[in-house]
Amino acid sequence: MFRKKTFINKGQTLVLLLVVSVIFMIIVSAAVTMVLTNSVGSDKFQQAINTRELAESGIENGLLRLLRDPNYSGETINLGGGSAVVTVTGDALNKTVLSVGTYGNFQRKIQVQITYNNNILTVASWQEIP
Repeated sequence: MFRKKTFINKGQTLVLLLVVSVIFMIIVSAAVTMVLTNSVGSDKFQQAINTRELAESGIENGLLRLLRDPNYSGETINLGGGSAVVTVTGDALNKTVLSVGTYGNFQRKIQVQITYNNNILTVASWQEIP
């Protein structure tokens, strides 16, 4: 009697199954790698934002303290896992307020130039510096 011819033998089915499994594993591995990479990138982006906010908080606190006490020279403020180091330099009329925000491995600096005359504080410039 004649045997029916099949297009795929049993050995070929196993090889085909292995090839499909390898392709599936490669696709899943690539997807997992992309998710992990995006997660790490998002975390670093959030840390950079937190660092800038810490530096700005230090500046705002320094300006408020200068309004209350013209002899204020700075301080270290610890907030939410990070810190802002505020320093005030200059003479009685023109002052520079520098705030260095640190959060994790990130550090950002904001510098403000002000004039303080007759209890009136005027901001001349507000900039982030490298």
